[in-house]
Amino acid sequence: MFKNKSYIGISFIILIFGIYAVPKIIERLQSGHVIKGNRLDNVNSGSNTGDKLVEIGSAPKFELVNQNNVKISDKNYLGKVYVLEFFFTTCPSICPKMNQSMLILQDKFFGNPNFGIASITIDPVHDTSEVLKSHAELLGVKSSNWHFLTGDKSLIMNLANKGFNLYAAENEKVAGGFEHSGLFALIDKKGNIRCRKDEFGNPILYYDGLEKTGVRDIQQDISILLAE
Repeated sequence: MFKNKSYIGISFIILIFGIYAVPKIIERLQSGHVIKGNRLDNVNSGSNTGDKLVEIGSAPKFELVNQNNVKISDKNYLGKVYVLEFFFTTCPSICPKMNQSMLILQDKFFGNPNFGIASITIDPVHDTSEVLKSHAELLGVKSSNWHFLTGDKSLIMNLANKGFNLYAAENEKVAGGFEHSGLFALIDKKGNIRCRKDEFGNPILYYDGLEKTGVRDIQQDISILLAE
């Protein structure tokens, strides 16, 4: 008899809870609020594509000559979002992959006048405007905003190492005689270097031009900057 009363009491409590709670749950489901608890919000708070990209500082100024023997400076890129790399045409290692990654970016944003690419050679003695023009044609470059740039060797090395902090050096012991970073710099319409944050909330500074994830990330962030 006592057990039966206990069961009746428990059933009554469950009934009262259901009358109170079920309408609340239904209301939250209909409004979409059920998925907006604090813990779920915190899981998504580190999303790179949803966060404002970090501003690293102004990109260094430069004036070089492109594949058409035309002077091109940083001012030509003002008002455009652009990606910058250091490479050389006879590179037997990472440069072909970097160029292929740039082709992906070209094709992704082709036809957008507010997007550009700067590919600066670190071997200007060999990579004249004529050589760079042939290289661009070989790659299948079709964007008028993709400039292959050459100029004074010491100026370019200084631009790479001190201006952008993207390593480049002459080294007779390595294949091709030069070594350099495989990273891409992303510059916004105002001439500022921009980047996303890593999973720990730290600026990544530059994007890996050799990895699919790096190319994917920079595509996403170019789109963000183009929309600003």
